[in-house]
Amino acid sequence: MPNHDSAGSLASPDQPVNPEPEAFFGNGKPVILQVIPTLVTGGAERGCIDMAAAIQRAGGTAIVVSAGGPMARELERYGARHITLPVQSKNPITIRRNANRLVEIIREYRVNLIHARSRAPAWSAMWAARRTGIPFVTTFHAPYNFKSRLKRWYNSVMAQGDRIICVSGFVYDHVASTYGVGPDRLRLIHRGVDVENMAPDKVTQARMAQLIQQWRLPEDQRIVLLPGRLTRWKGQTVVIDAIARLGRKDVRAVLVGGDQGRTDYRAELENQIRLSGLEGQVSIVGHCNDMAAAYMLSDVVVSASIEPEAFGRIIAEAQAMGRPVIVSNLGAVKETVIDGTTGLVVPPNDPDALAKAIQVVLDLDPLQRQAVGMDGMQHVRANFTKAGMCHATLSVYVELLAKG
Repeated sequence: MPNHDSAGSLASPDQPVNPEPEAFFGNGKPVILQVIPTLVTGGAERGCIDMAAAIQRAGGTAIVVSAGGPMARELERYGARHITLPVQSKNPITIRRNANRLVEIIREYRVNLIHARSRAPAWSAMWAARRTGIPFVTTFHAPYNFKSRLKRWYNSVMAQGDRIICVSGFVYDHVASTYGVGPDRLRLIHRGVDVENMAPDKVTQARMAQLIQQWRLPEDQRIVLLPGRLTRWKGQTVVIDAIARLGRKDVRAVLVGGDQGRTDYRAELENQIRLSGLEGQVSIVGHCNDMAAAYMLSDVVVSASIEPEAFGRIIAEAQAMGRPVIVSNLGAVKETVIDGTTGLVVPPNDPDALAKAIQVVLDLDPLQRQAVGMDGMQHVRANFTKAGMCHATLSVYVELLAKG
């Protein structure tokens, strides 16, 4: 992998990376505006909330524009402001109207920099930034696919930022090769895990017991956890096939994640479970509000994606919790998992290989499991902390604001 220009840095695995210092911006108190489609759920949304909190702690003012969602309430806790606009819309007329409204917001709140985290709002944000003369930052949260010139053009707005943040080296390489962007504007900033709260010693027995009761988990089964919204590319069907091939009655796969309206796909999964005779071995439990406790209940955490993961937050969180992981050999896996040390890497869409890997992990003795867990925690604390992500992103803001 090329030597990417990263704004992050490493630190001792025994402490968080680069805690945000107060008054990071010196005597200035910049107003930073982030724009994201919604604040419902997801890695991009979590990063937006984390950065709003970091901006406030660093002495700036954080504003977030979105179409709303339950996560918006978190902004109030940190003293940040939320403004509701239909920025999730891809309608060209709405995008133009949003741009005009963003210009008004920039002028009213004296915004110093705008940061877009998705394509539709990025078009509005770019036009508003150009009209008001403020810096424009984008974050590539995924390597957006395209099959036509029109779709490539639509995606290209994310490569128009004065600085372009990539959440992994995999995404960095995609942006550089697809859009011809050089290291002068590209910045590699991995997604960050909240290692202060995503830590084994922070999860109580009571929290775990609550999930066991809620999910009706028996005490005599080993837990294979697959977190991720119910969508085909996340590989739930592959996991069900792997459990069938494994042939062990003492193993239960728990599929965590909401269907977000994909009721047909959920019904397909339920039918696959019935036809495989796995009613007592595969559970679909829906959304979980306590993922740290969910990780602690698991014997192994799986990411069976059949398309590339831009980063793989779930796998990073699982390692932070000291859990062995199994992941498809796609996307950013070479960055997030040390194969054979913190987990196992298997070919994508291969239930036989996945079943064998699950068997290997379940057969680890207690000392081996402890070693894998410690290596995983060290790997995450050295490379993928929320504090490190926030510090690196604040540094990008400071770099651009200094030029103004």
